[in-house]
Order: sequence, then structure tokens, then C-alpha cells
Amino acid sequence: MKVVVDMNKCQDHGQCVFAAPDVFQLDDNGRLVHVGEPDDALRDEVEEAADVCPLQAIRIEG
Repeated sequence: MKVVVDMNKCQDHGQCVFAAPDVFQLDDNGRLVHVGEPDDALRDEVEEAADVCPLQAIRIEG
């Protein structure tokens, strides 16, 4: 599974951090950072993160 975040859309709301904290975090400057290819065991969490993103900036490939 590959996680793609459109950083042009992302406004660092952080909803994905609550849904999938093992994949998404906010750095010290409040900017989103994420694991590009997380373990498939985290798919449900990543799908939830994509669903709750207010700007639909998260895409899952594979």
C-alpha cells in the first residue's frame, strides 16, 4: 500500500493523525508528515484517515 498526500490541498487539520497515528504525524512546525508505504495491517486506519480528511487530500494506491 502506498499513501499519497496532496500537500497542495492539505491544510494540516490533523484529522488523519487521530485516525492513523502510526502513519500520520504533525511535525514541530505543525506540518503533516506521513509514512509513504506503511504496513498493510494499517490499511483500515489509513482508509479512515482518508475518509475523515476535510479536504480529501489523502489517496491510497495499491
